Amino acid sequence: MANRNWIPVRGAEGRYSRQAHADLPQGAYEREISKEGFFGPAAFIYHRRPPTGWAKFEGPLRPRAFDLNRLNEAAASPWDAPVILHNAAVEMRFWKLDAPMPALARNADGDQLLFVHSGQGELFCDFGRLAFRAGDYLYLPRGTMWRLSPAGPAAILTIQATNTHFTLPDKGLLGGHALFDPALLETPSIDEAFLAQQDEAGEHRVLIKKRGQVSTVTYPYNPLDAVGWHGELAPVRLNVADFRPVMSHRYHLPPSVHTTFLSDRFVVCTFTPRPFETDPGALKVPFFHSNDDYDEVLFYHAGDFFSRDHIEAGMMTFHPSGFTHGPHPKALKNMLVQSKPATDEYAVMIDTRDPLEVGEGAAAAENADYVNSWRSEP
Repeated sequence: MANRNWIPVRGAEGRYSRQAHADLPQGAYEREISKEGFFGPAAFIYHRRPPTGWAKFEGPLRPRAFDLNRLNEAAASPWDAPVILHNAAVEMRFWKLDAPMPALARNADGDQLLFVHSGQGELFCDFGRLAFRAGDYLYLPRGTMWRLSPAGPAAILTIQATNTHFTLPDKGLLGGHALFDPALLETPSIDEAFLAQQDEAGEHRVLIKKRGQVSTVTYPYNPLDAVGWHGELAPVRLNVADFRPVMSHRYHLPPSVHTTFLSDRFVVCTFTPRPFETDPGALKVPFFHSNDDYDEVLFYHAGDFFSRDHIEAGMMTFHPSGFTHGPHPKALKNMLVQSKPATDEYAVMIDTRDPLEVGEGAAAAENADYVNSWRSEP
């Protein structure tokens, strides 16, 4: 983010806390308003009632929720998987695959990130072979030829960095080994299994996606015939079990501290189990916030999602920018005291700088009543 000369305000009025997300005035609920996600100037407003306690919500700003478990049709190609959310900078699909891909895929539209929600198997690509399992991120540089050979049914969230790249966040004062050690990024191997598949007879098709359209190139041999490679660019694998979240026992940290991958106009964050805050005055649930610069998407992978009610693994929520949100009413009961020492959730968050459109593939999986999950009961 470029340096900005923000309008210099240092003010306070009424009853307020001197420390954000801790030691709230008695009976008050905190709401944060901030610039540039959680990286710019912010204000903290203390309300007598939960900021999401509406009686009715009308209009296109409403939050959306999708039960992606209901998208059951398996697609042989990732380009046939339904688009859930998209804009000019990112495209998210949910892909069910129940057999080895009959053709190779190649994304010429941008870098590709595959998050394996369920299943296990093997990835074969230009660089060799890489095993995968549930909880894996598989990063595929733009232009890589690849195919998946699952051992059984698999479900995969695909995230495309349209016309650009994925990079790693600057970990700053935390140091380069925080969140995950770069040594954990595993690259493909040219091993016996990879060399053996090179001799598969017959024609081999490569489905190349560019500008949302698919072209087919047919080879009389298997084009995954590399005998070696070297360089500074390759697919990598990272599992959520290897992620070591940052936390503070005295302060509820914003979700941006869990950033795992960066792109030009969006970020990908990973939520994994962590201890709850132990300071008596610290919030122990996500704080209410009006994140007016980013759309927020959460894909729920596994565990107990402590700030959400009636949300299960395999679901996705979409909170458009400008929508004030925070924990559901049930979670508010644990705002300052939790019944267990740690969270046990795994989730992937995608925050986008530009507004997202809901894809046609999401319509069949939407829970239209999601907006009412915050509603105050009369």
